[in-house]
Amino acid sequence: MAAPRLNAETKAIIAKLKDHAGRKLADAFTMPKEVYTSGAFHDLELSRVFEREWLCAGRAETLPKAGDFMTYRIGNQPVAIVRQKDGSLSAFSNVCRHRMMTLLEGKGSCRRIVCPYHAWTYDLDGSLIAAKHMEQTNRFDMAKVKLPKVRCEVWNGWIYITLNAKAPTPAMKLAALDEIIADYGAGDYVEVDTQEHVWQTNWKLLTENFMEGYHLPVTHRKTVGAYFPVEDTRFGEGEADDAFTFQWFTKTEDAPVGTAHKKNKRLKGDMRRTSVLGSVYPCHMFVLAPDHLWYLSLQPLGPGEVQIRYGLAFAPELMAEKKLAARITEAKTYLDATNEEDRGVVEGLYRGVQAPLAEPGPLSWLEKENLDFTRYLLRSVAS
Repeated sequence: MAAPRLNAETKAIIAKLKDHAGRKLADAFTMPKEVYTSGAFHDLELSRVFEREWLCAGRAETLPKAGDFMTYRIGNQPVAIVRQKDGSLSAFSNVCRHRMMTLLEGKGSCRRIVCPYHAWTYDLDGSLIAAKHMEQTNRFDMAKVKLPKVRCEVWNGWIYITLNAKAPTPAMKLAALDEIIADYGAGDYVEVDTQEHVWQTNWKLLTENFMEGYHLPVTHRKTVGAYFPVEDTRFGEGEADDAFTFQWFTKTEDAPVGTAHKKNKRLKGDMRRTSVLGSVYPCHMFVLAPDHLWYLSLQPLGPGEVQIRYGLAFAPELMAEKKLAARITEAKTYLDATNEEDRGVVEGLYRGVQAPLAEPGPLSWLEKENLDFTRYLLRSVAS
């Protein structure tokens, strides 16, 4: 897909971004405010970031049976992900080949995919199997009509999709992260809650907020921040990875969530109360704890609006508990409150970056991943 050419506005923003990305952490600042507010820069991101990268659409275990589906968007491209009859997952354009009507909505299950406009009907693999009243149309061959395929892979239980035919697979890109989280067994976690939200903020402000623990004792003092000693935050050594960034953080022993179940035999010592906060570029973020994981997947709707797909999953030890329903309700209530705390700050940040007198401020050592993200963004939009 052809990317929009750089204009004077986007060139100026990239020049500022380059200056920020070239600094060491001790001298680093948050990104220029135009990165969050510019419509032209937003369009550049859609083409040079979102239409090129692997994006997380959700968890694979939520589509257990043939015909189960979920929908997602890659920039302006609607995508359907469908469990096939042989148990595999397939993704394809969620747009009818007739008059370009969107086919499926949300999440559900179907035996066939039927267009709600003229009832053109597709099999689960995207091949056209019924189209009434087309007998007088020249050269119409139903056998040759299929929904365009979209690449689809599963990594540690997450579904990844991309429009980029040349992108290395998630398994290849995230091999180093795979080693970091291997002992948790994330692929065996089971999603127990999923939600969709639209927040009035720029997607990068939410991404950066998720990446750092600096705000936890303040923003989340009533929830997770009370059990989070920020001084214990640890980052990986060596050069930052091009595909992701992460940190380890350790909860206190009295934390209500985030510690290993007594039947968890995979994690030892302090790792039983240590979580990995991972960010897979550009917009898949997760907290992988010994007893649960929760994640966000972002779809920008504009410079000041983002659609959020949120999921909560439990480790297999918790899924075997007798009081599972109560445990789910408790965790959901706890994390819903955490998300609302985040919503307040990231929507406030977007109002702030639009202020005429606003200027980027210096980063803390706890915001190391924000600098990693700045450098990733520069690599993506400048190429």
